[in-house]
Amino acid sequence: MTKMARLEKLEGFGNVRMVEVDVPSPAPGEILARVSRSLISRGSELFRRYVMEESVSPEMMGYSDAGVVVEVGADVEGFEAGQRVSISAPHAQYVTGSTSGEAAATFGIPAEMSYEDAAYLPLVSGAVAWMGIPPIEPGDTVVFNGQGLVGNLCSQAVRAREPGRVVTVDATGLRCGISKECGADEVINVSETDPVEAVLDMTEGRGADVVVECVGGFAGVASFQAAQRMVKSDGVIHLIALYQGQALPLDTTLSADRIIIGGYFRSMPRAARLELAAKALMEGRIKTGPLTTHRMPWQKTAEAYHLLYNNPEEALGVILEWD
Repeated sequence: MTKMARLEKLEGFGNVRMVEVDVPSPAPGEILARVSRSLISRGSELFRRYVMEESVSPEMMGYSDAGVVVEVGADVEGFEAGQRVSISAPHAQYVTGSTSGEAAATFGIPAEMSYEDAAYLPLVSGAVAWMGIPPIEPGDTVVFNGQGLVGNLCSQAVRAREPGRVVTVDATGLRCGISKECGADEVINVSETDPVEAVLDMTEGRGADVVVECVGGFAGVASFQAAQRMVKSDGVIHLIALYQGQALPLDTTLSADRIIIGGYFRSMPRAARLELAAKALMEGRIKTGPLTTHRMPWQKTAEAYHLLYNNPEEALGVILEWD
């Protein structure tokens, strides 16, 4: 049987390795694709996989691939060999993806869309759907705490709601610079400026209309505390970040008369989310180029994970090249 390389998280903190396994065969309703590019999502892949002491199912290692269909299983409609696709699948040379229903992992991409842009589609689709949730009026001030991949993409996607001002907040110069390049109106570097004071100054003491929390982890707890102090009295805090089991300190003296909502976005069908995301990318309303700080061959996948974990001030979007 033909062999391929696949990323696995084995027992031990940060123990990610490329392992040789059999190329899978597509089941009924599935396609087999040869991967060209995949994107590492630092937030979920590192802090819910890489840092764990126990091993993790290979199926959980990655979900943002792009490539070409090489084989279709029985009962597949709408896909054929040679078709270019985005697939929610792990980091590997070949992957399978379902093709129908809400759980469909495969999405046909336009011929003019690059594989690199297509690798961002799952994250862009989430950003597009998330930004349709909070009540935002034209002219509102919307603050995004955290400018990782998700926070940056959300700050771009919110433009469809016609806010008056998009303010982004981060602690690293790299992400602040990329955020400005991607169109943020105001960028606050928390290593230099108190973000609560800055937002209150911008809004003449009123506070932001909406604060979107995209920090997560231990740092996200402090960010949430700041969000409660920078949002206006009848404003909205939208929680998108993953906090890895950390309890969020809810200050009832600040939460009164405010709305706090979670990041659930599945009320919009997955196919619809991806269609909107692809359209935004093709029309240039969402840019991914500035987010990609590194392109690395698949043989250096483990090194890419170590880089993202150990040097967040140097790396943001890391694209793995499989061809």
